[in-house]
Amino acid sequence: MALTKTTEIGKIEVVSAYKHVQVRTDTVIKEDGEQLSRSFHRHVLDPGTLDGGDNLVDRDISGEDAQVQAICNTVWTQEIKDSWKAKLIADKGD
Repeated sequence: MALTKTTEIGKIEVVSAYKHVQVRTDTVIKEDGEQLSRSFHRHVLDPGTLDGGDNLVDRDISGEDAQVQAICNTVWTQEIKDSWKAKLIADKGD
C-alpha cells in the first residue's frame, strides 16, 4: 500500500483585457496508482503593481512553472502593461 501525493498544473487560462493568467494547480493523492482524491487551487497573476511614483513594477513570476512563465512573457506585451498601469492609476482615484 503506497500512497503518493503529486502536484501538477491542471489548467492555464488567459482572461480579461489585461491578460490575467489564471493557474489551476491540482493535488492528486493516489494509492497503488489508483487516484483517491484530487483537489484544486487557483491563483491569478496580473502584469504588476504600482510603486510610490506610479511606475509599474513587473510581477515576479520566477517561482511559477515554466509553462506559466512562458505564457506570461508572451501575453504581457508592453501595450498590455501600459494599459494595466493606466487602469491601476485610474482605480486609485476611486
